[in-house]
Amino acid sequence: MPVPTLTEARRLPEEGKLRLTWSDGHTAEYEYRYLRGWCPCAGCQGHSGMKIRFHPPAGPISAQSIKPVGHYAISIAWSDGHATGIYRFDFLREICPCAACGGTGGVGDEVES
Repeated sequence: MPVPTLTEARRLPEEGKLRLTWSDGHTAEYEYRYLRGWCPCAGCQGHSGMKIRFHPPAGPISAQSIKPVGHYAISIAWSDGHATGIYRFDFLREICPCAACGGTGGVGDEVES
């Protein structure tokens, strides 16, 4: 089954969350801290490419901008100056924090890259 595509990404700054809506009708809200902690870039995760680990941000964080990357991912510019993470759609669905997808998405755990 193909990975659903993202149809909307909406910042919810008052709540400190990002709401993602998918082509299969699924909607979930990701806390900014949660997404920043799961940043998949090599600077945050190293260069092994094997597993992605949750690294909590050092302080309060907000999403400054969100941009599409091709038809497969988004890039988020964070308030701490970091902007090199490319969040693939399949990865975002894997770490989805909603109850329908399994709750917390595994904060503190590892996921395969």
